[in-house]
Amino acid sequence: MEVTQITSTHNEGIKHLVRLRERREREKEQLTVLEGYRELTRADEYGMVLTEAWFSPELFLGENEFPLLERLNAKGVRLFQVPPHLLTKVTYRDRPEGLVAVARMLKHELSGIPVRENGLYLLAESIEKPGNLGSMLRSADAAGVDGLIICDRQTDIYNPNVIRASTGALFSVPLAETDNESALAWLKEHRILSIATTPHTDKCYTDIDMRGPVAIVMGTEQTGLTDFWLENADLPAVIPMLGKIDSLNVATATTILLYEAARQRGFRRKD
Repeated sequence: MEVTQITSTHNEGIKHLVRLRERREREKEQLTVLEGYRELTRADEYGMVLTEAWFSPELFLGENEFPLLERLNAKGVRLFQVPPHLLTKVTYRDRPEGLVAVARMLKHELSGIPVRENGLYLLAESIEKPGNLGSMLRSADAAGVDGLIICDRQTDIYNPNVIRASTGALFSVPLAETDNESALAWLKEHRILSIATTPHTDKCYTDIDMRGPVAIVMGTEQTGLTDFWLENADLPAVIPMLGKIDSLNVATATTILLYEAARQRGFRRKD
């Protein structure tokens, strides 16, 4: 492998990694930072272009990191070895895994969402917290979702906390970012049933047939879905609350709905 040794905190590459912690800088450069063996592996596997990787062998958790770095280096990724205290300076995790990479952001448009017979889709409107969006991506991957449509986004999908919470599902689930009107038009064009989650209905989510082409529509953490979806979705659905609390975390609620759809479909694994 061709490896450059870096030991100075004043190195321009280190400063650049620090700048990429800020959303404005990421969007300006169309670059993001990935962290951890699993995330780098999945990003590479699903087609993201990595430009450079920074590593500290002292922080590695296993024996697979060097083979990964060799594969990346063979693809033209520049490698930089740094002492642990430097890598820790640019990581988000309390316990860094010794690997950080810079990757080019992908464009996420509705045209990239696959239209499949009896497809299962997740639509997320104005999700605010990166951790929740990452968890929703993780559940979408686990439940075999064919695409996730983010409407009127409030958080950067390449926020490192989204990537970390998704455990790499950000790269495996087809994504689109758009507005509510365009998303609704896309669903209607492809005759996909839209199910709006809301506490203001008596129709339990388990009573809805989700075996056909369906999109589960989830709203914000604080106020739920806007009137746009409550008025335009095909069906409302509620998750019954049997205790004192009147709502669930949006990522938890998403998992419940997606797994009900997967159950109705016989938990068919997608290749």
